Amino acid sequence: MAPTSKAQQEAVARYSRKNYDQFLVRTPKGQKTEIEAHAERIGESRNAFIIRAIEEAMQRDVEAGKIA
Repeated sequence: MAPTSKAQQEAVARYSRKNYDQFLVRTPKGQKTEIEAHAERIGESRNAFIIRAIEEAMQRDVEAGKIA
């Protein structure tokens, strides 16, 4: 696979900035490895697993009446 050009890297960065929000998640030492291993076991990327976990928690909060 050929290395990507600087122009291609910049295009990908522009696309990402336009289409995605980004934030940092800090976990206690060792938990990152546990999260990655869990996601891999269920066939998801770390990012997909975290997004799904957040969405499910938000839905539970709505269903529990914690949010109007």
